[in-house]
Amino acid sequence: MSTATYELLAASSHALNMTIAFIGGLVIAGALIWAVRMGLRVMEREPERPHADEHGKLPATGAVHEEREMREPDEIPLAADGNPRLMPYELHHSGSRRGADQNRRRWLPGSSGSFGGGGPGHV
Repeated sequence: MSTATYELLAASSHALNMTIAFIGGLVIAGALIWAVRMGLRVMEREPERPHADEHGKLPATGAVHEEREMREPDEIPLAADGNPRLMPYELHHSGSRRGADQNRRRWLPGSSGSFGGGGPGHV
């Protein structure tokens, strides 16, 4: 075979690759157009969004504010002397309870900056 034959085969292979890439691009573009149209149909079936006058209103007392409280762990009693163990339905719904001391621990200037962080503490 001569060099011209090799060049002809390479050119036809290149043209075939370009044709396949073009057809693949058309398929992808068609799939994207179909997806957008399907999305628009789904949006048309959804109920309308509420207008401004249909939204909820603040209560007469004003906005609800957060409530802070100090919590302490609710200890689980250990079963001793062959007592039956506690079952999950016998436990409280929360693992903590309201603490007796409701004063927040505060950072002191000159201390480590964290509670139990292992720093030098108040000097």
